[in-house]
Amino acid sequence: MQRVLAVIGILIVTSGCGLASSESKTGRVAQGPPPSISQAPKLIVEQVVGGLEHGWDVGFLPDGKVLITERPGRLTLLDKSTPGAVATHVEANFSDVKARGEGGLMGMVVHPDFATSHRFTTCQTHWDDSGGDVRLVTWELSGDGHSARRVRDPLVGGLPVNPSGRHSGCRPTLAPDDSLLVGTGDTARANFAQDRTILGGKVLRIDLGTGGPAPGNPFERSSNTNERLVYTYGHRNVQGVAIQPGTGQAYSAEHGPDVDDEINRLRAGGNYGWDPSRGGTVGGYHEDVPMTDKKRFPDAIDAAWSSGDHTEAICAAVFLTGPDWANLAGVLAVTALKGSKLLLMTIGPDGNVTAVATPPELNDKFGRLRAARLGPDGALYVTTSNGDNDRLLRILPG
Repeated sequence: MQRVLAVIGILIVTSGCGLASSESKTGRVAQGPPPSISQAPKLIVEQVVGGLEHGWDVGFLPDGKVLITERPGRLTLLDKSTPGAVATHVEANFSDVKARGEGGLMGMVVHPDFATSHRFTTCQTHWDDSGGDVRLVTWELSGDGHSARRVRDPLVGGLPVNPSGRHSGCRPTLAPDDSLLVGTGDTARANFAQDRTILGGKVLRIDLGTGGPAPGNPFERSSNTNERLVYTYGHRNVQGVAIQPGTGQAYSAEHGPDVDDEINRLRAGGNYGWDPSRGGTVGGYHEDVPMTDKKRFPDAIDAAWSSGDHTEAICAAVFLTGPDWANLAGVLAVTALKGSKLLLMTIGPDGNVTAVATPPELNDKFGRLRAARLGPDGALYVTTSNGDNDRLLRILPG
């Protein structure tokens, strides 16, 4: 069956109905793949800089400069955010960061008071003789931008890590109240996502200054210090967190196994239904369970969008906003690693995704796409994550 969907006034054509008639191997009724595109929004894509290695996140400084985290444990400073930018290595001690599998130097946020504090916070793996974790570390950039020193290590520690680096998360995003939302991975441990005393497989809500729970957290009265940080749970591997302009509603982008990548609308205290342990009844990490297990958890929150019987390995997410985006304002832009594309998702009045468009300018043209941040100039900035001569791209509507 064919139907025509609107992506904020832009027509796209689907080759199938919104819900598949058969169930996926996880036992849930799967949504069909993203619609094929007959007319997608025209975008202008420029290269700001090349020569990166797995650029993981992007932070914009008040003076127009740009910080980029690179997964092997490198921090790069650009002198501007437009093509022809000059990249400078920032000297910082990342000797404890081991880039294994999906782990390493990952997400980053620039503090709201950076103009006076020069502070930013990274999410990174940490290994020493006693073991390892994923942790948030707060840094201070020198006045000349040549170096950075740790000023709070850890801001938050004890996020679980897998020695292989599998399912490390880890994307921090500032909420409108300046609390820090952090998406984490379950580190491929079957029981972690449902255990609220373990910080893997969660979205955390943290006070950026203290590292403690942000006021109003759903489990703030818990006797367990980890549980006080938890905002939502039951996630597999959260790779992106985005805040919807105007509403302040948070959404997460999450990796499924070989099916069912998800966009989730976050609700304080919500369970999103991932449980490879099957209530602790099985060992190992068997992934033939639903991403959202409604049978085991009737109150589990349904995904706002699922990729269905395939995966794109969706990653970062950000809402497009500002006058430059015109008819695309309010669309959720989501990068894809495996899919090597950008997905533009329309959010309906009920908070669910009603349509998806794939701009041809980014469809398998630059390889794996990871970071997605909106710059102060209104442009969308995306990094590639291929491991060789990775790039920072600047994107605007054509």
